[in-house]
Amino acid sequence: MDPDGGWTSPSDLADYAYCPRSHWYRHHPPVRGPTRASLERARTGVLYHQRTLTAELRRAEWGVAYWVAVLTGVVLTVGGTVWLFHL
Repeated sequence: MDPDGGWTSPSDLADYAYCPRSHWYRHHPPVRGPTRASLERARTGVLYHQRTLTAELRRAEWGVAYWVAVLTGVVLTVGGTVWLFHL
């Protein structure tokens, strides 16, 4: 039985099996709103993820530029060799 006196549903069991803490939070909502410290931690987390995503996108862009430069170098080397030796 549910701690509130009702029956436990299959979805409650599945919820608990997936994450007991999530199940507890669902059945014991917070009494008061978020604290200033928790809001600051949330803001810090959002900023961290924004910086990380920006860095990942920058790395992806530089990865493309790197391969374009390498392929350009190979084409120029092969083309220069063919032109120089008239192969």
